[in-house]
Amino acid sequence: MSAQRSDQPASAAEISQPPAGPASLENHLGGADGRKYRQYQYDLIEPFVGRSIMEIGSGLGDFSRQFADRIDYLAVSDSDPYCIDQLRASYSGRSDVDVLEVELPGEIKISRNVDTVILINVLEHIQDDVLALRNLADCVEPGGRLVIWVPGYERLYGDFDRQVGHCRRYNPATLQGAVEAAGLRPQLCRPVNFLGGIAWWLAVRRLRVEHASTRLVALYDSLVVPATRALERVFHPPFGQSVLCVAEVPAGPAGLDPERGC
Repeated sequence: MSAQRSDQPASAAEISQPPAGPASLENHLGGADGRKYRQYQYDLIEPFVGRSIMEIGSGLGDFSRQFADRIDYLAVSDSDPYCIDQLRASYSGRSDVDVLEVELPGEIKISRNVDTVILINVLEHIQDDVLALRNLADCVEPGGRLVIWVPGYERLYGDFDRQVGHCRRYNPATLQGAVEAAGLRPQLCRPVNFLGGIAWWLAVRRLRVEHASTRLVALYDSLVVPATRALERVFHPPFGQSVLCVAEVPAGPAGLDPERGC
């Protein structure tokens, strides 16, 4: 039996989500070593965010913390015990913040419906992404939104993706297809982080980098992210490291039944 090529998505049997911890790689990518990148994400996502938010896969809470003091209600979540403990410690004493343990697909036990769900680098970890999106839509008010950020383009899939538990990478067409199959209405679906995509291709696909050191992340944050921001102010790239999608939860049969709740 031939070995699977490193540029092909892994099968269900090969995917295992590594546990989080103080040195978790994905925590570094959006955490203290990636402040400019996190701000770049925030600036793209913020226009689509309402007054009540549920973030899926919050990790250590670095991204959602940017919204915590300007909204009416925040639910942060994760499936990893270490991250749950850290989130509870961070938001201890906040009556307007709930910390949820969420495993998708599956029922989400939230105290109230929200107008916005944010999931950044989460959907690619889930085999049944359509069912997961339906679970999330059940917790959104009619007319509310899911804001989805995922790794882009299968040609960038490499050993790094497999090590951090990625089932796939998306392009705008495949992400829009999953969103529509879940009964949602795409409002925007486009690639982002053009220069990051080129840097990723060079590092992961050509140089076979398997581990992003904090030094490498800091270098990327200080050089690539500012150049990407400047470039994307003047044009929408045809390709990128990630894909951003904003999807509306419709009222009526395709969306949430207001009488049922979450």
